[in-house]
Amino acid sequence: MLTQDKEKYREVLQVAEKLNRQNPDWVTFFREVLGIEGVVRTAFPTHDALAEFEQSEEFDAIQQILVKLREKRASADADNEPTRVITVRLPKSMHEYLRTEAHDLRTSMNKLCISKLLQVICEDKIPNERSSGTPSRAASPPSSNGSLSGESVSNGLAGGQTTTDMSPFTQPIPQQKQTPPPYKPANPRF
Repeated sequence: MLTQDKEKYREVLQVAEKLNRQNPDWVTFFREVLGIEGVVRTAFPTHDALAEFEQSEEFDAIQQILVKLREKRASADADNEPTRVITVRLPKSMHEYLRTEAHDLRTSMNKLCISKLLQVICEDKIPNERSSGTPSRAASPPSSNGSLSGESVSNGLAGGQTTTDMSPFTQPIPQQKQTPPPYKPANPRF
């Protein structure tokens, strides 16, 4: 079995090297090799198989190719794949640390953060909300009436309004009416 895995690792690396010889921009390389429908996710569809591959020399070689492609030039694939913006809430001290690190490395915070996002992080380095002992929105799926826990408690609001107690700080959270998802066209323009 180990030999089959190693052979599969080599095949994935060969596909990545072949694509690299075609001189793609880094976004195209990432999408085709490491993206959701890329060769790596296709070859290793389970979490465990992917995690094992991410510890291999072949995966490290793919990461090095990606670094080299990012050094070459800015992405020329912006017309083919639009960018998305995310907002990350982080403490001021962490923001200052990232800003200083980017300055020291003579790069932008955006490039530094993308580089950090491309790195593999072991599961034990990610906080698990379900093991913290406090209720979490991720741990409790919404009930049919839109509340998270299904338990309503009266808090003396006018008109007999109720709240759902789900706050980790044990303060009630008002119930909200469930709204339908926004309209999405069948064929997006971008």
